Amino acid sequence: MVPIRTKHRLPSECYKGTTCCVFTCCVKQHVSLFVNESIFCIFERELINALNHYDIDAHVYLFMPDHIHILLQGKSDESDLLGVMKYFKQKTGYWLSKNKKGVSWQKEYFDHVLRKDEDIGKHVKYILGNPVRAGLTDNWKEYQFKGTTIYNFDTWDS
Repeated sequence: MVPIRTKHRLPSECYKGTTCCVFTCCVKQHVSLFVNESIFCIFERELINALNHYDIDAHVYLFMPDHIHILLQGKSDESDLLGVMKYFKQKTGYWLSKNKKGVSWQKEYFDHVLRKDEDIGKHVKYILGNPVRAGLTDNWKEYQFKGTTIYNFDTWDS
């Protein structure tokens, strides 16, 4: 008997407009992909292109060796958070197929749509703390595979 997959995503309209959502995308089989500047820059560029295309800001994006965390927020009523994720994964998945044989994204990704009363700054700080909790660095500011389209992290407290 084939198991029936249950939908774990909210209706698509929940990801449109000025909604704020955290996404986590994993590399299939936990391959360590984001461990050098050149690959990070390629994926960061594709993410920025997707954000611009769908009119979305990134409060934070952080590339761990085998997965990424992204906290996005739409800037207009036309913004589409699911669209940006599909676009980003499609473009980077194609790049992987041409340049990193045998490496790919997991099919799905995890998301959490933030409620209006949730503290976005708290989520950003939690994401920035991931490399510290994983033992990759002693201070999140020293971790190089991160970025934002909103803040200046140099002015943030450690």
